Amino acid sequence: MKKSQLILIAVFLVFTGSVYFVLSRNQKPESKEIKESNSTIYLPVQEVINIVRPVEITSYGQISPNSEIIVSFEVQGRLIQGSNRLKEGTKFKAGEILYKVDNEEAYYSMNARKSSLATLVLNAMPDIELEYPNEKQKWIRFMNDLHPAQILPELPKMASDRERMFITGRNILAEYYNLKSTEARLAKYMYVAPFSGTVVSLMAEPGSIVGPGVQVAKIAKTGDHEVKVPIDIEDLELFKAQPSAEFYTTRNELIGTGKILRISDVINQSTQSIDVYFSIKALAGQTIYNGTYVNVSVNEKVEKETMIIPRIAVRDNKVAILEGDKLLEKEVLIVGQKPDSVFVTGLRNGQSVVLEKPEKINPKANYKGIER
Repeated sequence: MKKSQLILIAVFLVFTGSVYFVLSRNQKPESKEIKESNSTIYLPVQEVINIVRPVEITSYGQISPNSEIIVSFEVQGRLIQGSNRLKEGTKFKAGEILYKVDNEEAYYSMNARKSSLATLVLNAMPDIELEYPNEKQKWIRFMNDLHPAQILPELPKMASDRERMFITGRNILAEYYNLKSTEARLAKYMYVAPFSGTVVSLMAEPGSIVGPGVQVAKIAKTGDHEVKVPIDIEDLELFKAQPSAEFYTTRNELIGTGKILRISDVINQSTQSIDVYFSIKALAGQTIYNGTYVNVSVNEKVEKETMIIPRIAVRDNKVAILEGDKLLEKEVLIVGQKPDSVFVTGLRNGQSVVLEKPEKINPKANYKGIER
């Protein structure tokens, strides 16, 4: 190789190495900065200072249907649409056929057994005419009423024990009650709405194969609601002493009234609250929807040691507490409210409560609080 070529190769290598070195030095600080920014999350926090203040006794709850049923069948077969095509949110009336299961095979089987029963009675007619001539006509009418399209007729009343023994010996009684059982089972191929209500959710569509116990849909009764409300054990007697309670939306609009239906006997250890179930009736011009969150008030004031925090700091009755560089969830009890804030109990003085609770807490991330 010529000397000039060696010089060119050496110059190229030196130049390439210099460029790579400069680029790598420029990238290192940037990647380190990105890594550091990804590992630390800054959140607004406030030190908990509980203050004794007069607050109106309120609590909160979610409206739920008083009656909610899972639609399922005791038989197996192909699911068929009922009176109307059901979708989530569809309303229906009591007595309406919601679903059917294909019963063609069971229907033919029952008619075959009716024919067998009629044959048994027909074969017994000569002996009935001979031994019990006065009972002949009732058995003829019974045999004629064993029609495929009609409900199984009532069994004729026996005039004597001797007649009953005769009918039993001809296997007519056994076949009759087997048919009654088949007829009762055939009725289970239809699901009739037990009340007027709404379809909450669907688990199967017409055309699918269902079996005993398979969930088809969930339905809820309309016009009959209740509200589950956690109440501080210290305030329970105040709620019980009032004949009625008022329900407000999160925008502080009065939508209904109600009264206590039942009280749980289990205390929430975290908040020292107890679940109380209220009825709720909408005021004129108001509509109540399942799943709506409401505030409950009995128009009474007491002095409580509370902390006031923004409403957005509470989600699912829980707040986020900053301990070191980690976030922990803490259950609280709302005992009062303002348009954009709530009064809560259950926090300890000196704790750092996050003023804007994040949607999801990352256990691997480091959190740092910014005092407000």
